[in-house]
Formats: sequence, C-alpha cells, structure tokens
Amino acid sequence: MLGHFGFSYIGLIYLLMLFIPNIVWTRRQPEGYAELAKHENKILLVFERVGQVCVVATAVLFSDYNPTEFEPWTAWLIISATLMLLYAAAWVRYFIKPDLKNFYGSFLAIPIPLASLPVFAFLLLGIYGKVIWLIISAVIIGIGHIGIHVQHLKAIQAKESASHVD
Repeated sequence: MLGHFGFSYIGLIYLLMLFIPNIVWTRRQPEGYAELAKHENKILLVFERVGQVCVVATAVLFSDYNPTEFEPWTAWLIISATLMLLYAAAWVRYFIKPDLKNFYGSFLAIPIPLASLPVFAFLLLGIYGKVIWLIISAVIIGIGHIGIHVQHLKAIQAKESASHVD
C-alpha cells in the first residue's frame, strides 16, 4: 500500500487532463466567479492547496498506476479513466457556454462535476495502484476543492433565491 517509486505515465496523462482545461479556464472564467472566490473558506483553501501538491506529486512519482496486465482489479482503472473522460466532457460543455451554470451545474446527474469528477478519479486511481498516499491526497483535496465548490454553489443558489423573492 505504500507504492513503488517510479514514473507514472498514467498519472501524467491524468494531470494533463486536469491542468490543460484549468489553464484555459484562467482566461475564460465565468462572470461572477471572482466575487465568489473572495469569500472562500480559508481552511478549505488550505486543504485544497495541500491536496493539490500531494496529488501532483503522488500521481507521477509512483509507477503502480501503469497497467501491466488486464485483470479484474483493472476495473478500478477503467472506472477512474471514465471519470476523467466525463470530466473532459464537462469542460467541453463549460467552454461552449462559459457561465456559472455550466461551471457549477450538474452534468449527467453528477453534482459539481468539475470539482467532484477529478477528485474521485484520483481516489480510484490510488485504489487501483494500491497507493495509500494518493488515496490520502485525494481525500485531502476533496475536502478542500469540493468543499469550496459547494460553498460557491450555495452562494449562487442563495443569490438566485433572493432575486426571485424581489
């Protein structure tokens, strides 16, 4: 469960799938996002940042995620990869219409998909590779990243409710 040091091309692919749309997003943030970001919970932000560093490091520094043969345990990798593909599809939806609804809205009944899908994909990748460090890292980032997105979503919903009352 501790893992074997070595390069993981699967981890690199996952990180590229994560970073590329996020880099593009920095130039195409939805209107109203900056205001939401001003009010982020500082504790959740610490979890998010620590989790980001840990996930990046553990995703590429352990070779256990590179498949060697197809076996029943490979189902964890297949499910994990499917979540990453759904994550990419959710980004496509967002970039077609970059607004808060497409950034935070459910995708195929998956709540806050741009936050939840990669967290669960990395968690399952850690299970597949039997690397406790990636599992712990995914939980840490999940607490922060999903927590922040839930906070943002609640603020959006509260604002919408207030505007419907008027």
